[in-house]
Amino acid sequence: MIFIGLGGNLTCLTFGAPRATCGAALQIMEQRGIKVIERSRWYESAPVPVSDQPWYVNGVVSVDTTLNPAALVTEVLDIEAELGRRRTVANAPRTIDLDVIAHGDTVIEADHKHKHEVAIPHPRMHTRAFVLLPMREIAPDWRHPASDRHIDALIAELPADQECRPMADGPGLYGTEWAG
Repeated sequence: MIFIGLGGNLTCLTFGAPRATCGAALQIMEQRGIKVIERSRWYESAPVPVSDQPWYVNGVVSVDTTLNPAALVTEVLDIEAELGRRRTVANAPRTIDLDVIAHGDTVIEADHKHKHEVAIPHPRMHTRAFVLLPMREIAPDWRHPASDRHIDALIAELPADQECRPMADGPGLYGTEWAG
């Protein structure tokens, strides 16, 4: 299975609040041939690392695509830019964040020496409640392809200071009132 994590904590000028922007990202993925198979509930989570910026809206989807991992990463970065994401400093607030969390059993190490930045599975996904909790909803038997650790074992080892809780969900697959 292929998983993409979504999140945001700033209002997008075009689509509005973070949850609506996440819903718009899902619809844009569909328009670009990335078929959303299943979506977790939306979650609200405190920033990681802890800061005074606004809380995030997060979710995880499973998708079907013919894109290889590198091409999928390129595509989601393009969708981020379309939705107003401007990369400035690490962990900055953002309108949208799309991460390829896992791409089947594929394991790719980033190679900064050769400018190969793609890392699959996402290198910090196993330490993030806002990824693992929604992901468990749609893939309760998932195992990390590199460590072979079950998702429940990864959740049990999450840092205690991460705040993440389900939100009341909106209608339909996109979970938002935004309809394009």
